[in-house]
Amino acid sequence: MVKAIYTEKAPAAIGPYSQAIQAGDFLYVSGQIPINPQSGEVVEGIANQTKQVLENLKAILDEAGTDFSQVVKFTIYLSSMDDFTKVNEIYGGFLTEPYPARATVEVSRLPKDVLIEMDVIAYTK
Repeated sequence: MVKAIYTEKAPAAIGPYSQAIQAGDFLYVSGQIPINPQSGEVVEGIANQTKQVLENLKAILDEAGTDFSQVVKFTIYLSSMDDFTKVNEIYGGFLTEPYPARATVEVSRLPKDVLIEMDVIAYTK
């Protein structure tokens, strides 16, 4: 069974994709950027952007009936690896052990010229 997940507590998709897709026992959450879902605006600075992305992911996970403890894989996209230490510090504050698998990559550009984007895969059974 495949089911789309949507919540107004996270930004609406800005293209032809779903916020998340539940497929069997797994939830695939689309990349989230630091848009405040209430204002529709991008928040400023890497610390605020990281927190907003994680709050957006949390809202989608909540809507699907799960949380960060069930996330098995994170992918973090940064416009600059110079931000890695600050992002890692904030990211770690949202998680508990055992930590999920993770990849972090520097990219040349992200939608709306944000500094960070993250996507996750969660096991939901």
